[in-house]
Amino acid sequence: MRRLKYVSDTLKIPVLTDIHKPLEAEMAAKFVDIIQIPAFLCRQTELLVAAAKTGKVINIKKGQFLSPEAMKHAVSKIRESGNDKIWLTERGTSFGYQDLIVDMRSIPTMQKLNTPVILDVTHSLQQPNQSSGVTGGKPEMIETLAKAGVAAGADGIFIETHPNPSQAKSDGANMLHLDKIDDLLGKLVKVRQAIR
Repeated sequence: MRRLKYVSDTLKIPVLTDIHKPLEAEMAAKFVDIIQIPAFLCRQTELLVAAAKTGKVINIKKGQFLSPEAMKHAVSKIRESGNDKIWLTERGTSFGYQDLIVDMRSIPTMQKLNTPVILDVTHSLQQPNQSSGVTGGKPEMIETLAKAGVAAGADGIFIETHPNPSQAKSDGANMLHLDKIDDLLGKLVKVRQAIR
C-alpha cells in the first residue's frame, strides 16, 4: 500500500487497488484513491458496503457470470451505503469454458445506471481454463477491442502493459507490450475524435 501511495504522490496520479475482504477496505482507503472490487467478488454485499463506507471511488468489475443489467444490484448496495462515487468495469462474459467475449451493448446498458463504464480490454482477452493450467490470452486483439470500446462510448479503457509480458508474474498472456502503448493510445484518441 505504501508503494502505491509513493507512486501517487511522486507522479501526481490517482491509484487503485483491489480488495478481497471487508476488513481491507479501510486500510486501503488510507493509501489509494479508488478501491476496486474484483469481478468474482462483485456480488459480495459485505465487501461492497465496507468499500462504500470509505467514501472513495468504488470501481466494480462486472463478473463474467453476470449480465450488465444485474450490476444494478451492486450499484444499489454502494449507493444505499451513502456513496455515489461508482465506476463499473466491463471485462467480458464467459463463453463456453475457455473464452471470454465482450458484448459492446454492455457499455451503454451499464451507463444507464448513471455510472462511468470502463472497458478492461486486456482481462477481457483472457482465455481461462486452459489444459496447461495457465490462463491464456489473445493480445493480438487488444487494439481491435480497445477501438470498439471507445467507439461504443466507454468512459475509460483499462490496459495492462509490461516491458516483457512473457516474464510478467500474472496475466502476461493477455498483456500489451509496453513499447506499443503510445501508438495504441494515439489511435484511440483518433477513434474518439472521429465519433464526436
